Amino acid sequence: MIKMVAFDFDGTIADTIPMCIQAFKKAVSPYTGHELTEYEILQTFGLNEIGMVKAVAKDNWSLALQDFYFYYEKMHNSCNEPFPEVCDLIKYLKERNVIVALITGKGEKSCYISLRKLGMEDCFSEIMVGDEKRLNKSDSIVKLLKKYCINEDEFFYVGDALSDVVACREVSVTCLSAAWSNSVDLKELKKINPNHIFNDVCSLKIFLEGAI
Repeated sequence: MIKMVAFDFDGTIADTIPMCIQAFKKAVSPYTGHELTEYEILQTFGLNEIGMVKAVAKDNWSLALQDFYFYYEKMHNSCNEPFPEVCDLIKYLKERNVIVALITGKGEKSCYISLRKLGMEDCFSEIMVGDEKRLNKSDSIVKLLKKYCINEDEFFYVGDALSDVVACREVSVTCLSAAWSNSVDLKELKKINPNHIFNDVCSLKIFLEGAI
């Protein structure tokens, strides 16, 4: 029986990845001497925003980071609600005494900006944010398993990225791949996680109903 479900944020809870890329490009490019490409920005994903900015802005990272937060909050007005059915799914899980957590690569500040913009500040029992130096989702999962005395087979992680599948396998938990955003690499997901891909929140809910 599943006791905890943890969610990724960008591309899973809300369609924020395009907005993140645009805010980062607009804010940080002036400090790098050239306009950052989408490829350059995506190469920094997985780190929190401090690590992302440091990776490309070098000595000017502090000023670039402040500009990023400004544009991030401003541009977030174009993305002010989660994907359809996400909040209903979270409510459904909590009503059945499943612990619902958020494990994201976002930093604390950008995470709380997003939760506030979406009106989701009180949705999660635990919020685990990213690290500026390395990918840390697997560490966050282990911390929650230990804190709540939950076995690996009593936990699901819902995320859209290929790296989410890898992180889950590192600590022997199941990743449920959220394939409902336009940013998802569906072809590669089918290669590495073919049995746990969900094209919409409704199909994910049906799967979870059978596991609770």
